Amino acid sequence: MMLFAMKIVYVANIIVAGWIGISSTFSPKTASVTVFQNAYQSTEVIRLVGCLWLSIASLSILGLWKPMSFSPIFLVQFIYKGTWLLVVALPALRANEPYPKGMAVFFVIWVVVLPLIMPWSAWLHSAD
Repeated sequence: MMLFAMKIVYVANIIVAGWIGISSTFSPKTASVTVFQNAYQSTEVIRLVGCLWLSIASLSILGLWKPMSFSPIFLVQFIYKGTWLLVVALPALRANEPYPKGMAVFFVIWVVVLPLIMPWSAWLHSAD
């Protein structure tokens, strides 16, 4: 059951991170409006973030064939999404400043879901 749930998350990563990655990398002005909801100006940093998301989508494609081998990408996502929520979104919300609200909602969902599908016992009990 856990492998099936992991594959669902991999597919979601491929679709969402893939689309955002392509948009941000190759059309940062469009991504500034659509993905980032005009909260941030179009800069080269958006392309950098796009490259990160493209890497997540790429690793997720490989994760469909080897779910356990590529599962550490979930931990990376959990850490960076959780950190972004605490360091960027929450302060912006409290100060009534602009931030990409759609992205924040998606990140909250992911930060809740990821710990449920991460193979904690396999990671903690594997032979090094």
